[in-house]
Amino acid sequence: MAEKRLNWLYHHRQPREAHKQNNEITRRGKMSEIQLAGRVAVVTGAGQGMGRAIAQRLAAGGAKVAALDLNFEQAQESVAGCADPSVCMAYACNVSDSDAVNKTFAAVESKLGPVSILVNNAGIGRAPGDGSDQMYELMGKRNEEMANGEEPKTHVDHIVFMEDEGWRGVMGVNLDGVFYCTRAAVRSMVNADIKGSIISISSTAAQSGEGPVHYVTSKAAIVGLTRALARELGSRGIRINAVAPGPTNTPIMNGIPEQWIKDMEAAIPLGRMAEPNEIADAVSWLASDASSMCTGSVLVANGGSYFF
Repeated sequence: MAEKRLNWLYHHRQPREAHKQNNEITRRGKMSEIQLAGRVAVVTGAGQGMGRAIAQRLAAGGAKVAALDLNFEQAQESVAGCADPSVCMAYACNVSDSDAVNKTFAAVESKLGPVSILVNNAGIGRAPGDGSDQMYELMGKRNEEMANGEEPKTHVDHIVFMEDEGWRGVMGVNLDGVFYCTRAAVRSMVNADIKGSIISISSTAAQSGEGPVHYVTSKAAIVGLTRALARELGSRGIRINAVAPGPTNTPIMNGIPEQWIKDMEAAIPLGRMAEPNEIADAVSWLASDASSMCTGSVLVANGGSYFF
């Protein structure tokens, strides 16, 4: 049975390049279906990877997009790639700084209008003092022991090496940043008396527990925040949802050993990581009226794997 299953997976997996071509053809056909004209969208962490894909996807649907990133030049590059750069703007913003977030949202409102879409995409996987180097070293030793057929003796105790600075560094961006930006967006929607949609990027790590402890904790907290706010803001017509990607081909994967990436992909039924545009499609659907009955939901986009 195991051999038959492996054969089935082998024959049904598409080569990465073939998938990209087919996916792009499908995306072009669906591009006009998501209508966001007249809406103002704020996307955090929009300077590269998933954030850039999301910003450009929302712009393609007709939204005026504010691309926020710690790196202003990268945010500008994202705006330059939007369908109509003249109605999109780049902003330098540290989402872990409450005052900076409030000032940036005020600037967005004065230039583009009240915010009706927010995508909390900004996130990091490690920070100075978080013990990641020690964790990866221990994981490497443990994997070697297992590869040699030995009973693993190495313990991967990430928390032992994590300093306060490292914990706060990741939580400050991944959780505090989501709260600060969500609060600012909700204030904008309430003051303008408009309905809106807020989407936060969580992770399947929130379900599996697989990954660095601060990262997993921050992504799990996003799910709790999403569900609590969905109850709180539903009467105003403000929808709060999350997208939980599995491993995705973005810069956050940099630094992870190549063999571990291959092992991740081998465990995914679709046989590969997600591409940023695929996550952007999921986000744009949640941002649109096509998902009008969805709030408090977590849309999982992980290729069928619940182990990474």
